[in-house]
Amino acid sequence: MNEQLKYATESFGRVITAMITHFDSTGQVDLVAVRHLAAQLTAPGFNDAVVVNGTTGESISTTEAEKLAIITAAKEAVPGTARVIAGVGAADTASSIRMANDAERAGADGLLVVAPYYSRPTQQGLIKHFESIAERTELPIMLYDIPGRTGVAIEPGTFARLAAHPQIIAVKDAKGDLESSSQVIAETSLAYYSGDDALNLPLLSIGAVGFVSVVGHVVGDSLRQLLEHHDAGQNAQARALHQRLLPIYRGMFRAPAACSVKSALASMGRGASTVRSPMVELDADLAALLRADLVRVDLGAQLQTAAGIR
Repeated sequence: MNEQLKYATESFGRVITAMITHFDSTGQVDLVAVRHLAAQLTAPGFNDAVVVNGTTGESISTTEAEKLAIITAAKEAVPGTARVIAGVGAADTASSIRMANDAERAGADGLLVVAPYYSRPTQQGLIKHFESIAERTELPIMLYDIPGRTGVAIEPGTFARLAAHPQIIAVKDAKGDLESSSQVIAETSLAYYSGDDALNLPLLSIGAVGFVSVVGHVVGDSLRQLLEHHDAGQNAQARALHQRLLPIYRGMFRAPAACSVKSALASMGRGASTVRSPMVELDADLAALLRADLVRVDLGAQLQTAAGIR
């Protein structure tokens, strides 16, 4: 691993989960539960870091004050070696800069910045947006490329321009275009992270350094094992683990990830399934399908324990 990739993995870690935001029964942010989950996810052998205030954290429906409190709570809870990465994506540049400054003051270790959504800016607009944020913070930045949500893809040439900025060092890739990702990995110093769990192993095979995962809420230890198999050249073992995880890769995304993760955690006795509108909790049929997926990836014992507690 070259020095630039080493710096990125030291800044962000390699196994990262994009964390949900727990709400209580009245719909308010439950900071006690946020702290508890952040600590669970970053226990030894699981995740190196958590992303808060991202898509899975329902950032679209939390206020800036709530986002700041969530960063603070997570930072208080994780062990000293773990990182808290703050999502600061917004539809406009000024809001992202303001949230980036708040996140830095709150002690975040890095920033996740999604392409501005809805307005569908040009590539030059994307460059100006990302560079404007980077110039107003000292934190390392991971760009988030997910055109299915934002309406605009970050093109390889744009990544090449942005890679020249010292604060912009990584990419969360949820584009689903392995050819484009291969080109950027080959031609820039940017550290690539899989942002699509079903492509974790394929992206490792073309040069990604880690994951920003949804399923890491429940199989973070397996993701670390997958990474270790790959690093050791144990291809058959990595492929077998990838295939074993396919049910949960599919199951977590039948519905919006925040709803699915909360349902899964609730069924394991790890928090409430409350979401904020326009999200809705999984109905009985979808929840049952997801529980069956958890059993298929060997998490049935945790479901039984939770059922016994209830």
